[in-house]
Amino acid sequence: MGRLVVRDVAVLVVPEVGECRVEEGRDVWVEDDLIVAIVPTGGEVVGAEVVDGGGLLAVAGLINSHTHSPMVMMRGAAEDLAIEDWFNRRVWPMEVNLTPERVRVGARLACAEMLLGGVTTFVDHYFHADQIAAAAVEAGIRADLAPTYFSSTKQDMDAALDVTRELRELHPRITASLGPHATYTVNDDDLRRTAEVARAEGLRIHLHAAETDEQTQASIDKHGVTPIQVLERTDVLDAGALIAHGCGIREPDLAILERYADRTAVASCPKVYLKLAMGEVTPIKGLLAAGVPVGVGTDGAAVHNTLDVWEAIRMVALTQKQREHDAEWMTLSDTLRLATRGSAAAAGLEGKAGVLEPGYQADITLVDLRAPHNQPLHDPRAALVYSVRAADVVTVLVAGQVVVRARELTTMDLQEVLADAKALAHTLVDLSAGGAIQHYNP
Repeated sequence: MGRLVVRDVAVLVVPEVGECRVEEGRDVWVEDDLIVAIVPTGGEVVGAEVVDGGGLLAVAGLINSHTHSPMVMMRGAAEDLAIEDWFNRRVWPMEVNLTPERVRVGARLACAEMLLGGVTTFVDHYFHADQIAAAAVEAGIRADLAPTYFSSTKQDMDAALDVTRELRELHPRITASLGPHATYTVNDDDLRRTAEVARAEGLRIHLHAAETDEQTQASIDKHGVTPIQVLERTDVLDAGALIAHGCGIREPDLAILERYADRTAVASCPKVYLKLAMGEVTPIKGLLAAGVPVGVGTDGAAVHNTLDVWEAIRMVALTQKQREHDAEWMTLSDTLRLATRGSAAAAGLEGKAGVLEPGYQADITLVDLRAPHNQPLHDPRAALVYSVRAADVVTVLVAGQVVVRARELTTMDLQEVLADAKALAHTLVDLSAGGAIQHYNP
């Protein structure tokens, strides 16, 4: 650790309200893991590592607000299926094959993909989370990890709670959340117990809820309440929660969520909703009006196919305009604010990451906008939302450390990561063993 300066770079400025802007010709000074100053370029540099930012645009490192990183091993193995068959015929039967080794190999591949695409933090919800943590530490990426559990076997929950406690002490870049899978796979008693542990131990809860309107209606038909009402009556919202998807959040639910807006966030992964023909997307306009932060995520690559957050950002802007039938909604600045400040709040990093300002973590992504698909550059904000590709990322810093330099990983051997994944992937997608870890019937 030490001093570093990103020299002569353009910087994306994202205020809490109002228009985002790009400031040209800046030096970003880093001390250990923090940004300490952003000043006009040209001053003398002594005793600091210099990262050349000439011709590049610095943005806060992207945050993947909700994913299942090891599912990259299932990329392309569950296509053209409705959500019920996606779970019951492909994914949950494949997850019978999970082992610690396969999860770690998948997580290493996922970390490599995300870092090379400018992602500096991911918020994960999966099994064998200790293996995901090991991959993240090795890769140099920041991660919040929620070990997944169902109510089908009690020992799953107890084991997951123990892993969560272990992870929160593992490494400064690793945080941990409690990971009940969903309101339809974890019963009310276990959700209440989760909330009790969360409040007693200062942990957050990360779970799926109201993923589709059909799930919401099924909850009403079976239990007389919406999934959001389930979260309130089990004290999950009171404890603090990150809700994945929320496409089935209804108007009365917004008033409930507003009461817990200081400790609740929603992660939206719109490519998934289109691909699975889920009918609705996250009601972002209503959530923001209720004061609930919304972040951008990819979900797992078994359905999203990539962990490309640039793609997810673009899809958020497009689907929200379509949802509201309003081309003037979800402006460039609003989209960028959602992807930065909103995603930081969803990751539990509000005030620590998500923007490039003194006092914030030195999680920095440098993007080259000179490729043909970004030119001519009338508005760099428009390029970031609608044109940029993961391959445009040149350099990435996490906590002040250069983890991608000149489009190459500095922390892992990419060819080794790819070879390991290729060698094991077929064992994970093999359905010959039979069975499934769960049955989708919300």
